[in-house]
Amino acid sequence: MPNIRPSSDFRNKYNEISDFCHKYSEPVFITKNGRGDLVVMSIETYEKLVGKFELYRLLDEGMEALKNRKVVPAQDVFSKIEKGLPE
Repeated sequence: MPNIRPSSDFRNKYNEISDFCHKYSEPVFITKNGRGDLVVMSIETYEKLVGKFELYRLLDEGMEALKNRKVVPAQDVFSKIEKGLPE
């Protein structure tokens, strides 16, 4: 269940919101005039989220390379690494 708080809580209960974000690794949704306005999360949670996006991007790139047959057999790559040759 999302944690939704009014903007006045962000001003008046910052430490409570911060503690929640760190303890549960969950975002807090801040409303302004009854409408969604901001999402607050810990830096650790943000970094994990960004890391997932980067992983998905790299997986997408790999799947596209596979689809377009722009791949190199793993053994060839390992042989080049062992010989100190550039990829």
